[in-house]
Amino acid sequence: MASSENCVSDRYRGASGPNSSVGNPSGGAAPGAASPAVGGGSATAKQNFTAIRYGNDHGSISMGTIDEKGAVTSSVKLQAADGRHQLNMEKDGQRKGWTSISSPGNFQVVCGEDNDPKAESLMMCSKNGNISFVAESGTLRIQADNIEIIATGSGKNGNIKMQANSNVSVDAPKFLVNAANSFRIVTPQTGEIIANGVLKMYGSIIQGVTDACAIKDSKNNHQAYQIKNNTL
Repeated sequence: MASSENCVSDRYRGASGPNSSVGNPSGGAAPGAASPAVGGGSATAKQNFTAIRYGNDHGSISMGTIDEKGAVTSSVKLQAADGRHQLNMEKDGQRKGWTSISSPGNFQVVCGEDNDPKAESLMMCSKNGNISFVAESGTLRIQADNIEIIATGSGKNGNIKMQANSNVSVDAPKFLVNAANSFRIVTPQTGEIIANGVLKMYGSIIQGVTDACAIKDSKNNHQAYQIKNNTL
């Protein structure tokens, strides 16, 4: 499960302020030099002799620079004056093939203005692994004309799970559930089914069981069902 730790990036963890990378906007080793192995970094620091950087006090673009732990080389890095504001494409080490973007302010993507409404204007696809959206101190909103959530897995997969620390609220003109095999609604406290109009219930057989059969079983052997639903 995704957590707030997923939002921490060691690319700027050592930045002490908005201008921490001014003078060396690469945020790592100076071009053409190897970074020392510090803070649990590689025992043998990365090095190369072709690194290059163009920049000034506003920002920089660099190729071949090495991170502060001496463990990962950047193919291309765009760095703003603020050490937390960067785009980094890394080529080796523990982050081989990673593309990372960090921003101390907003991050916005707008697209599809000229597309047909049915076009796939924005696509995010993970060939292997999870996709996590984490809002540490805010609300995650999904808004569209229609929303589809589809689980396509088979076997033990193909599940949709919702978990809340407080309430799960659904408000709609109609609420339709179609369970092909079975459904179950459980609460250890009070359950209510309310219809201000007509309440209809249909079943080939309808059974009602209370705790009365806990002491003496009924002729339909309902005591086993009572025990099953009162055992942790």
